[in-house]
Amino acid sequence: MSYKVSIVIEKDGYGYYAYAPDLEGYQTQGDTIDEVMANVKEAIELYLETLSEEEIKESMSKEILTTTLEIQVA
Repeated sequence: MSYKVSIVIEKDGYGYYAYAPDLEGYQTQGDTIDEVMANVKEAIELYLETLSEEEIKESMSKEILTTTLEIQVA
């Protein structure tokens, strides 16, 4: 079975940090975007294996959308 999982990826001076707001306690990191994406996929697969079918359905019940907004400050 496949699931859609919302992922937030942040870049800082050390690389990339990713987390899934739907999955409490889940987070991973990587030096490159490709590395963090590979880590995300692997970690989420392992995370979901620890949950019951009902817990997975509850966790995957919402969709999170993100965007950026440019704001000018005087």
